[in-house]
Amino acid sequence: MTANRLHAAPILLAVAVALLALTPVRLAARPSIQANQEQSAEKPKKDYALIFGTVWDKNDRPAYGIKIKIRRADKKKAQWELMSDHMGEFAQRVPVGTADYVIWADIKQPKGAKPVETKVHIENNERMDIALHLTE
Repeated sequence: MTANRLHAAPILLAVAVALLALTPVRLAARPSIQANQEQSAEKPKKDYALIFGTVWDKNDRPAYGIKIKIRRADKKKAQWELMSDHMGEFAQRVPVGTADYVIWADIKQPKGAKPVETKVHIENNERMDIALHLTE
């Protein structure tokens, strides 16, 4: 029985040394992870305003896959193009500041028909919710 104890002692000693040797490596790795998290937390977040809308069809159901275009009121060409999702919803980040935007559904319409559009006034970094109701 004493012979077994003599053989077990070096094995236990080797395991204890191995665990102690690995411990500083794990502790050294943690500060670098925390440093990366702190650096990412220090990055300034870009501020923005949000135009959020829903497209409704002529039966007052959400319209999927409708191309939406957005432009500033003082410009002629659309700056953003996006599609409505399965719930008929869309969202677009726009720059912070006071501005007017025109939002319209880019769909085929009979000649002479007015396009489905709406105007939005944005102040600073606010969220504006709108609805576009399609007639045909």
